[in-house]
Amino acid sequence: MLLVFISASLRLKLKILPRSLPFSLSVELPSPNPILRSKWVSFSSSTNASPHVQDPQHFIGIFCNARLHQNHYECELALVSALKYCSSSSQGRQLHSLVLKLGLHSNTFIQNSLINMYAKRGSIKDAQLLFDACPTLNPISCNIMVCGYAKAGQLDNARKLFDIMPDKGCVSYTTMIMGLVQNECFREALEVFKDMRSDGVVPNDLTLVNVIYACSHFGEILNCRMIHAIAIKLFVEGLVLVSTNLMRAYCLCSGVGEARRLFDRMPEVNLVSWNVMLNGYAKAGLVDMARELFERVPDKDVISWGTMIDGYILMNRLHEALVMYRAMLRSGLALNEILVVNLVSACGRLNAIGDGWQLHGMVVKKGFDCYNFIQTTIIHFYAACGMMDLACLQFEVGAKDHLESWNALVSGFIKNRMVDQARKIFDDMPERDVFSWSTMISGYAQTDQSRIALELFHKMVASGIKPNEVTMVSVFSAIATLGTLKEGRWAHEYICNESIPLNDNLRAALIDMYAKCGSINSALQFFNQIRDKTFSVSPWNAIICGLASHGHASMCLDVFSDMQRYNIKPNPITFIGVLSACCHAGLVEPGRRIFRIMKSAYNVEPDIKHYGCMVDLLGRAGLLEEAEEMIRSMPMKADIVIWGTLLAACRTHGDVNIGERAAESLAGLAPSHGGGKVLLSNIYADAGRWEDVSLVRRAIQNQRMERMPGCSGVIR
Repeated sequence: MLLVFISASLRLKLKILPRSLPFSLSVELPSPNPILRSKWVSFSSSTNASPHVQDPQHFIGIFCNARLHQNHYECELALVSALKYCSSSSQGRQLHSLVLKLGLHSNTFIQNSLINMYAKRGSIKDAQLLFDACPTLNPISCNIMVCGYAKAGQLDNARKLFDIMPDKGCVSYTTMIMGLVQNECFREALEVFKDMRSDGVVPNDLTLVNVIYACSHFGEILNCRMIHAIAIKLFVEGLVLVSTNLMRAYCLCSGVGEARRLFDRMPEVNLVSWNVMLNGYAKAGLVDMARELFERVPDKDVISWGTMIDGYILMNRLHEALVMYRAMLRSGLALNEILVVNLVSACGRLNAIGDGWQLHGMVVKKGFDCYNFIQTTIIHFYAACGMMDLACLQFEVGAKDHLESWNALVSGFIKNRMVDQARKIFDDMPERDVFSWSTMISGYAQTDQSRIALELFHKMVASGIKPNEVTMVSVFSAIATLGTLKEGRWAHEYICNESIPLNDNLRAALIDMYAKCGSINSALQFFNQIRDKTFSVSPWNAIICGLASHGHASMCLDVFSDMQRYNIKPNPITFIGVLSACCHAGLVEPGRRIFRIMKSAYNVEPDIKHYGCMVDLLGRAGLLEEAEEMIRSMPMKADIVIWGTLLAACRTHGDVNIGERAAESLAGLAPSHGGGKVLLSNIYADAGRWEDVSLVRRAIQNQRMERMPGCSGVIR
């Protein structure tokens, strides 16, 4: 039987349609049978259904046959199934026209199916027109619309409808939570879940899976434990979907041990579960434990192998990563270009030239070099290894219309401090994006060509390319080097006006700029504004080092104490700033205490710069014997800076004996270091040992030592 549909171009304005059509069906459809309906829904939802069963025309045929035999249940259910499998809104509108023609638009089941069809196909306005035409709100249509709004990114509309809908149950709450999670509104999703629990609505496994995913983004293991407890109470912990997502959340929240205990208790484990546990170990740096688990995985797929390879790469164990990669190929799995990219990148990072060459050869043999992103990776590899001639050769044989390859070549020249060559490539580029400009500006800023960096930044703005956070970090670095506070304030105002998002690196660059331009008050004011929004240690380091350089030792120590309240873990740079502040203010005991707790409380191993700060602190305080003893007990060999610091302290405090030993050690490291001889000569002169002064100065003249003169400049 041939069925002619009304044209798809017809836009139905449902608000102005009459409640009934001028004709009626010969037989009115009675209330649908729920048992028969559930069988139909089960059949039409089956993922194993053959392709022709998922064709709307198949169900239209059933509909026509049912109408012929007065089977009203099948008529209704066939229409619903046809709407479910519509491939486009246009096809759905044809069915909608049929529904209106037959007078079935007032049937709630069919009406909800129409709303669902429009919402799923992205025609949210059409779905809303149908929904608004409903005489009363019902939970099913409300759930469909909430889901449709969320899918379209209209969260405000979804939340408004959710708040007023009647009889909210598990499906309603789950739909709202899923919509928020899909739009990365994780905190709001958890708030809805709390409301759900307060209203006494029992969540299901799908609810918990979405809540678990939201919890994993906050890194708080306590939240994972709370959701885990709810899963146990609801007897859904044993479901593989719930347990696997819980494992993933534990791993992301630094709870790998708890993830493993859950994994070992799971009654059913699938390949995804194995891979999640593997990934948890690998990302935590526990690659040996990952390897032990990997050997037990029954049917390893490319994700299992890739996780192990990435784990070795993360720990810079490139040889084992390559061995694992070869074993994967021998197992019969197909070559994976993503793994090739990771391995080649690792070769560049670890300067493994030979391995990188072999991988490059394999890429060419397999024909992967036709992929632009592979070409870009190889250019990065050669540039990272300092072989810019081969990077240029790879660029020449590749596609010239690929912007990322141009950017990779510019970046390579910059990393090798070949700024002029980078600028030549930059000027020849057929087009430039924000990465191109940012890389070039960064190159000038890193090579102390700050004025050129700022000139290029202004050209970038004039060309219509909007800078991003990376660009502005380099701009503030250049301004800090020049010390031009006026330019710095303008740049700060610019990022506010252009709504450039502030990440922690940009916040740190702003604080550093104000401090180096002499306005520590502005730096402190800005830090206080963003303190609660920071996630990393960078902004804290910037303000600590800035306060230290301006001599505000007590404020510097206060900020260091505040880090504990904000759960910010200090790093080596933090301790350099704090020890420098103690050094400038002569705070010996606080300095000693902070140096002691570096390793014991924060697991930060002191390096030569930290020892240098302590030697300077003790030397300024006149504790020269203690300073010398610290140098002798250092786990690394003292450099000329540390011996020079002790020698300068000996001159200040007039200690000839320690000064002679420091000068001797300094001469052993740098025989032509004239500054050390001059200091020793001054120490002798202060002690009235003029014969020794004469001997030292004669040695300076005979060895033709030179001391670099100091210089100063004026910032305009």
